[in-house]
Amino acid sequence: MVVLAVSICTKSGKALISRQFREMTRARIEGLIASFPKLTSSGQQHTTIETDHVRYVYQPLEELFIVLITNKQSNILQDIDTLQLVSRVVSSTCRPTDAREIDRNAFELLSSFDEIISLGYRENVNLAQVASISEMDSHEEKVQEMIEKNKEREAKEELKRRAKMLDLQRKEQRKNMSGMGGMGGGMGGGYGQSGMGGGYGGQNSSMGYGGQSGMGGMGGMGNSNGFDTASSMDDNSNKYSTPAPKAPVTKARGMQLGRKQNNTDLFESLRSEVEAVPVVQQQQQHHAPAQPSYSAPAEPAFPMESVHVHIEEKITMIANRDGGLESMEVKGDLTLRVSDPALSKISLALRHSDDSNIQFKTHPNVNKVLFNNEKTIAFRDSSKEFPLNTPTGVLRWRLLSKDESSIPLSINCWPSPAGDGSSDVNIEYQLENEEMEFKNVNILIPIPQGANPTVGEVDGEYMVDRQQGLLIWQLPSIDSSNPSGSLEFNCEGEDTESFFPVSVQFESERLICDVDVISVAQVADGSSVTFSKQSILTPAEYSVV
Repeated sequence: MVVLAVSICTKSGKALISRQFREMTRARIEGLIASFPKLTSSGQQHTTIETDHVRYVYQPLEELFIVLITNKQSNILQDIDTLQLVSRVVSSTCRPTDAREIDRNAFELLSSFDEIISLGYRENVNLAQVASISEMDSHEEKVQEMIEKNKEREAKEELKRRAKMLDLQRKEQRKNMSGMGGMGGGMGGGYGQSGMGGGYGGQNSSMGYGGQSGMGGMGGMGNSNGFDTASSMDDNSNKYSTPAPKAPVTKARGMQLGRKQNNTDLFESLRSEVEAVPVVQQQQQHHAPAQPSYSAPAEPAFPMESVHVHIEEKITMIANRDGGLESMEVKGDLTLRVSDPALSKISLALRHSDDSNIQFKTHPNVNKVLFNNEKTIAFRDSSKEFPLNTPTGVLRWRLLSKDESSIPLSINCWPSPAGDGSSDVNIEYQLENEEMEFKNVNILIPIPQGANPTVGEVDGEYMVDRQQGLLIWQLPSIDSSNPSGSLEFNCEGEDTESFFPVSVQFESERLICDVDVISVAQVADGSSVTFSKQSILTPAEYSVV
């Protein structure tokens, strides 16, 4: 099988995009595409055309054609299979599939074509794998984001600690100032009784240290400086802590009560930084996603102990509209985070499904024999320690299945033309595994561009996203108490293909492979360790095509 080029062209023979996998000049490929519409005939049902040199394998796509140009010795069955995959990639990337959308998503489409065909030969990939590669979902990037969030949280705690420390210093300064005021009052009273004369040139002949109380007594030096000898410590502290009118500049400076105002400014600046951190985190957590998400608002941060276990599974499931399973893949990760140095040498006792189809892969430093025999995660070298405050992946697993009984949640979409230019669509869900519980479920049904669906009976709620061309069926949860439900609506358009693929978004705390951490223990003495745990299952892709 040799594919020379993949092209999307108009019915007049104008190429919108084209990807060549063999050495071909631009003039050559444009000539082949320009001559293609002349060879087609509206009365024929064939999707292949042969000339003296090449073969066209094509599929109409609304007002456009998707064309594979191959040599005549190519396997026609493989070519048709490749064309179907290319068509599904184009339909899932461009909605609607018109010339403007093709031009806008040209880079994504060409990149997808390169993943499907390499040097003219078909790669062993499916739609889910092409989408995953195009999205470039990176586990390392997620780990790095978690590290950055932990750093921000630690910086916030450090700012709070420093602010609290400065607050204590401020209170201590006030206490010291109060003590100095009382001492000054006592000194003033003593000197006043002894009648020490200094002749400062004021109205009294003494130095005037005989103030009634506090530092105010020191202000009565001859009563010529304008200070009231009967003023209290509180009055004077208010004068120093609030801006006062500028006095004439003199060389001699009286007693100053320190730079309390500077400490206050530093304290207030730290407080503003501490209060600003949550705003920054909120802005970072609410970036617009690359694709529309209709999940419920995020819950508060999960409470974590000094040892925290995070178990995550991603499921990729593609079923056909007849109920068959095309492919199902589950990928899981177990991540450990330790924040207490005293708990850095620990072991984890696990439980998981005894399914031979599940492939486990441990970290290179983990004792594989101990894991295989006892389902325990521990270092091969008992002297090693888990890194602190860093999420560390210790176990990964993968499950591949084509058994239809392994589908946890099945979706049946049944559109049928109503005979008046519209279609009646019946869609239902069925919980196949009643041990599972799915939360924040959104079932996304494509609708024709500009259509206005009329919903009849519905279990749950629904909304219409006209910008994305979707009807979203929303269910708070699906479990054994409501294992099935249905939705009926009427919509403009008689093309039943326009209501596919149907995709599903959800969350679940119950995992497909049932991987769980039963206990955590110290390696040294086997003593039990308190730990927190979070498990979540989300779909990478869950669709009916």
